[in-house]
Amino acid sequence: MILEHALLSVTPERVAEFESAFGRAEPIISSMPGFRRLHLSRGHERPNVYLLLVEWEELEDHTEGFRRSARYQEWKDLLHHFYEPFPVVEHFTPIDESAL
Repeated sequence: MILEHALLSVTPERVAEFESAFGRAEPIISSMPGFRRLHLSRGHERPNVYLLLVEWEELEDHTEGFRRSARYQEWKDLLHHFYEPFPVVEHFTPIDESAL
């Protein structure tokens, strides 16, 4: 299992619009092969910053399968214009999956 991590800094005046767009984008990513689950959390100290965690079966399910798919363009069109600055996406491997 791979955990994708991204801090999404959304332009403050577009938070409500982002959340609505994310609701339309979630079925895109969740339909991809290798997708396990997704968690989107909103910051308390900075309410325009969101933590996106996506679990994938394999790293390539995200980097190759999703990002090189036609559906990724739909995802980008729905979400990428909300970010300032554009997020850094990182991937993590759990040390002990039984503890998760």
